[in-house]
Amino acid sequence: MFFYRNVIEKLTDNPAFPNPDVTLSDAKAAVDALEVAYVGARDGGHTAISNMHDHEVATDRLFSLLAAYVDRLAAGDETTILSSGFDETKQPTPREKPTLAASDGPVSGSIKLTAKAVYNAGAYIWQSAKDTLPITEGEWVTIGHSTQANYELTGLTVMSKYYFRVAVIAPEGTTDFSAPIEKIVL
Repeated sequence: MFFYRNVIEKLTDNPAFPNPDVTLSDAKAAVDALEVAYVGARDGGHTAISNMHDHEVATDRLFSLLAAYVDRLAAGDETTILSSGFDETKQPTPREKPTLAASDGPVSGSIKLTAKAVYNAGAYIWQSAKDTLPITEGEWVTIGHSTQANYELTGLTVMSKYYFRVAVIAPEGTTDFSAPIEKIVL
């Protein structure tokens, strides 16, 4: 209840939020009704508890509308958001690109590629280029796909420089390719 009442207090006469989508009197009435329902549910009766949950849902819905209003008017300004009584939330960070390492394989002319495993990855796309770092996407050659975060190549030209990169296929889509790494084949 404290959170709800604090938001109402902070929004009252706040010049940054002159016309809330939900009137503050409606919000206060919902909080008052929720508080009465909490008190009524203390005896443990099923009907009283159900009534309390109904009031929780209704109050949460009103305050979600108030939060959307605050978010819309504050336009990401932390000080303005905090002046409303709501807390600032951090935006989700984009999925990090997989890091990639290359090591010598078990035999001459082979390379073992190891990417940082990505949670919920369905597959990994492995690409390479020989001698020079590609400038355009079309210069990269897809050398394989795997369901694990490692891939082994054989039959490479010894003492040649290769560049490698990897992307991940996940339920959300395909990530960008990792930063390319280079390796001289031994």
